[in-house]
Amino acid sequence: MSIPDQRVLVPADSRDAVDFAKGEYRQTDAVSRNIWDRTGVRVTVGLLLPVVILAAWQFVTTTGLVPPYRLPTPGSVLAAGVELAQRGELWTHIAISVQRVLLGFAIGSVIGLAAAGAVGLSKFGDTLLSPTLAALRAVPSLAWVPLLILWLQIGEESKVTLIAIGAFFPVYTTVASALRHVDPQLVEAGRSFSLRGWSLFRTIQLPAVVPSVVSGLRLALAQAWLFLVAAELIASSMGLGFLLTDSQNSGRVDRILLAIVLLALLGTITNAILALAEKYLLKKWA
Repeated sequence: MSIPDQRVLVPADSRDAVDFAKGEYRQTDAVSRNIWDRTGVRVTVGLLLPVVILAAWQFVTTTGLVPPYRLPTPGSVLAAGVELAQRGELWTHIAISVQRVLLGFAIGSVIGLAAAGAVGLSKFGDTLLSPTLAALRAVPSLAWVPLLILWLQIGEESKVTLIAIGAFFPVYTTVASALRHVDPQLVEAGRSFSLRGWSLFRTIQLPAVVPSVVSGLRLALAQAWLFLVAAELIASSMGLGFLLTDSQNSGRVDRILLAIVLLALLGTITNAILALAEKYLLKKWA
């Protein structure tokens, strides 16, 4: 006894309508994605929330909902910045902080990439280094300050070292994990073509982990700015972290807010530069 055919026959014109609807949906979805990928649209939409925050800040300060000694007006913060700029102090604070962040970020990232390679590409390196680095990662940033002062005194070396410690761990963690999870079939395929050592890494493993490397670098840069304030607590006399603590001691809330806004802007600018580098690297390697 044969089983009856239970397939539903759809008229040709109905199938055409379904295919047309699917095509329209895919086209609409692609257009929507293209709109949100445009730089102008992303910048405009991204500025909406800061504008709303600025407007709310202006409203609560000018209407007296928040007293000026707690939250100065945006104009007062801008005036504090102009005053420091005219005295030549603002640009010095910014230049010193940027120099410290870039140096610490570069040193920490290079060491982090080396450690990630040792752990991600070698079972021995993983067994040797992973437990110790996991323990060191749990140490708070301020816990390093007294030790660095004893070892490196209060010069630039101690500050850059602390920032490098902050930049090290995001790069190490992200890249080591990515190297451990490279598709083993790709590695075996490379070995079948007699690729070994550096040639295998450059041809197979490096392109596979480039997105993770860039992500780790962006996290490390953000962490470097976070560690900057802690670094500039080490008997510093210049920098945005010093401006924060000095303004706190003198009760200058306007300068405190100025330093916070500058840290946010500088972090955003440096992150945008890395985002451009990410597009280039992904286009070349991924």
